[in-house]
This record gives sequence, structure tokens and C-alpha cells, in this order.
Amino acid sequence: MSVFEWPVRVYWEDTDAGGVVYYANYLRFLERCRTEWLRSRGIAQRELAATQGVQFMVLGLSIDYKAAARLDDALVVTCDMQPEGRTTAIFDQKIWRESVEGGSRELLIEARVRVVCVDAKTLRPRRIGEYLS
Repeated sequence: MSVFEWPVRVYWEDTDAGGVVYYANYLRFLERCRTEWLRSRGIAQRELAATQGVQFMVLGLSIDYKAAARLDDALVVTCDMQPEGRTTAIFDQKIWRESVEGGSRELLIEARVRVVCVDAKTLRPRRIGEYLS
């Protein structure tokens, strides 16, 4: 499976008073990338809950902050999913800053996000379907 890439721009709402991305907002970028990864596979989360009766929850994550993003930076968020078990998967994710000249990227964030597939009503773990593999 190839690595999925999703572009995003840093806006005022993402930054602190100094124009630097607030550390917790990187989690939003990571979450949105996973959502867009699903969408690129023809899967909308609302439909998945309605038709398959499942949704995903984050079990845990580790994140390493390498460098800061700033207001107006063009970023690329990536994700690479690996099944971990019958109900869980690991997303290896990175956030890169695109260079102004183009062609090169600077690594800002490395994260490993562990998710579990759960029943949308009971929130009990449920087997991940073929739609995710």
C-alpha cells in the first residue's frame, strides 16, 4: 500500500500569538489526513457508521516534534496504515513543510497513531472489514 499525501496550509486559527502552530493543532492535521485517506478509498466515515455500523477511535499515539510550522506554511501530511490485529491498525504519519522553491521537504512531525475499529452503537471493538485493508 502506498503512502497517502494530503496538502494543508497553516492559517491564523492554527497558530499561537507568535504565529507558530500550536502543538495540539498538529493532531488535527493528522486526524484530517486519516479521514481524507479513507475518503480517497471511497469511504465516508458517516456512511461507514450508517451502513457497516462501525467507526474508529484512537487508542494511543506517540509524536515527535522535529521543527515548528508557521503561519502560511504549505504542509504535506502523510499516512501509511498497517493492520495490527483483527480490530486495530497503526498509522505511521508525518508532517512535512514544502520548500518555497519546491522540490524539497523538511520533516516537522513524526507520529504513530493506533486506532481501533468499534461498533458505532456499543463502542465495543469490532473486526476491521476488508474496506480498510
